[in-house]
Amino acid sequence: MIGNAKRKPMWEELATADEPFELDADLDFLEPTHAQNVPAPASPGDFDAAAFEETYVGELARGGDQPVPRISVQVFCERPDTAQLLQSASTDRRIAKAHVTVSMGGLAGAIEFFQSQPSPNLIIVESLAPPATLIQQLDELASYCEPGVKVILIGESNDIGLYRELIRRGVSEYLVPPLQPLQLIRTISGLYVDPSKPFLGRTIAFVGAKGGAGSSTIAHNVAWCMAEHARVNTTLVDLDLSWGTTGLDFNTDPATGIADALEQPERVDDVLLDRLLTRHTDHLTLFTAPASLEREFEISPEAYETVIEGVRRGVPYVVLDLPHTWSKWMRQTLLSADEVVVVAQPDLAGLRNAKNIFDMVRVGRPNDTPPKVILNMVGVAKRPEIPVKDFADALGVQPTLVLPYDPQLFGTASNNGQMLANVNPNSKCAEGMDFLAQLFTGRVPQPKAKTSFLSKLIPAKAAK
Repeated sequence: MIGNAKRKPMWEELATADEPFELDADLDFLEPTHAQNVPAPASPGDFDAAAFEETYVGELARGGDQPVPRISVQVFCERPDTAQLLQSASTDRRIAKAHVTVSMGGLAGAIEFFQSQPSPNLIIVESLAPPATLIQQLDELASYCEPGVKVILIGESNDIGLYRELIRRGVSEYLVPPLQPLQLIRTISGLYVDPSKPFLGRTIAFVGAKGGAGSSTIAHNVAWCMAEHARVNTTLVDLDLSWGTTGLDFNTDPATGIADALEQPERVDDVLLDRLLTRHTDHLTLFTAPASLEREFEISPEAYETVIEGVRRGVPYVVLDLPHTWSKWMRQTLLSADEVVVVAQPDLAGLRNAKNIFDMVRVGRPNDTPPKVILNMVGVAKRPEIPVKDFADALGVQPTLVLPYDPQLFGTASNNGQMLANVNPNSKCAEGMDFLAQLFTGRVPQPKAKTSFLSKLIPAKAAK
């Protein structure tokens, strides 16, 4: 069945800067590389970073991935590489609900197994046999399977005639290596898509490395920029039930919100969501938190999952504003998101917590892009800070964005219930929000070319 000398913590080894960090304009907009932390494949069966990058970019246009439902999956492989691939796929967040068992033996092993065992919902079987033998063994396997069982066959013959014959005999899908985990997972999920609800939007989860890091403010501004500047329909979901600031930042006080849906998840449908959501603009809807201490919320992780999935079925992009807390539903929501953004300040607590979140999410989502890290409030006068380079080296990833400390801009926007772009659209921070919005919607801006005063005069001279 497929079934030491002690070292100081890395943050103790870093020396904080004696002088306030001087913000370098070149660090404001760092070009992201989605697969920068993915190791190069050592063999044909290993993870292919280039193929993953191509797949990931293409997926931006079609929304988020459909999760595999709670089904039983029995796998029979002939090659160790295939078993390793299936084992890796079985740990993915998209298939977490399914019960997957991986065994060796191929078609022959499957035939022997199901002579005495009940059929699962899905059988994945690999066969290296020639087409005639393959068809014969497949017919024998069918005689031991119950009606309604789905079968995915992995073979090595890339022949259209064989494919048509297999489909005619009831095989759900025929795959030919090389395969990637995401390709296999999406093949499985495609077999169980609800025809009446075929779409799921992409989720972008923002979480602060510590309280006061500015995660909510950035999430709100990015959601607004996605809706108003990128012009895509977006829903902002405030999951900080007791302290959420969505109502304040958008200067709205709706009578209903996210808590009403979470307390009755069995009633969540398009009609209920349409009544509870607040339309802020033509492209932006808000799911506000009550932000009240009069109620104590005891919400199950399943309720959060149900409500978020309900929102995803009606809009291409869902921005999740997560509270600075830790619980089962928080972990589940982070690992289930299509994108994870960690917002941190350049201090020791921010570094430690950001690394803990980063490592947990990266391990729990091996087939996804690593979390994006935003360094916020950089350059506070007289405050010792960890330099951006040292922060990045300790974390093992470059920040996607470095935002300067600008209390006047953020304070004015917060007090007026406005977005940064409403207060000063030409500020570095407002440009940073647009950068993230365009990054998440698939349109990454090119770095602005630096121009000198003399270069501006040259075209005028040439025109004379």
